[in-house]
Amino acid sequence: MDQGNGTAVVDDTAADTRRVVLFDFDGVIVRHQTLELFFRERLAGMGRWRLLLAFPLVPFVPLLKRSAAGTRMLGRVFLRVVTFGRREAAYRRLVATFGRAYARRPGVFCRDAVAALRRHADAGDRVIIVTGNDGHLVEAILDEVNLAGYELAGSQTRGGLFGVRFVRHNVDGVKVRTLDQAGIARPWAIAYGDSLSDIPMLKAADAARLVNPTPKTAKKAARVLGDKLEVLHWY
Repeated sequence: MDQGNGTAVVDDTAADTRRVVLFDFDGVIVRHQTLELFFRERLAGMGRWRLLLAFPLVPFVPLLKRSAAGTRMLGRVFLRVVTFGRREAAYRRLVATFGRAYARRPGVFCRDAVAALRRHADAGDRVIIVTGNDGHLVEAILDEVNLAGYELAGSQTRGGLFGVRFVRHNVDGVKVRTLDQAGIARPWAIAYGDSLSDIPMLKAADAARLVNPTPKTAKKAARVLGDKLEVLHWY
């Protein structure tokens, strides 16, 4: 897992005895689902022919967004739609440009999260951002504000004949498998998440922190995580 590179995983963790602290990205460090926001803004500026690719799915979007599986499917479909007919390099440039512009918008970062990340890094903890977002987009956002002291495990994408696709969509239980494959031993010290899709990661940590959940989400998480759960109201 290279610092500043969301697409690679190191294999030299055996001698690393630092506490491991995990952060989700969207909804924890930033306030939006940034890849979804990228899709929306790209679709709004595209020609009608490209919108037709997604049109058959539009009536089902509200229903699909109610479940984690449905949300994942929407992510895969809309990634294809907004990149159909484009080379991978063009997509990389688009997400980098969007990420830099997004980072400059007022109020997009959760300042309590950024402060917590910096405290952990300053304390010598091994801080890893574990996200389902495209690692290249996350890098562009964080590089724009010079946020350092972290490693990144993000989703990986690859170009193809019919647009860009996820080759590793780092969501739900995949986050845990990504860290396992990187040799980062469980249990991790602390994990910060914001939704029920983060439960596998939170469950595998000694201490689970749920950031700004709805009452319903907090109640469901508490049933699974018990006393290790702490709900945080961050600004």
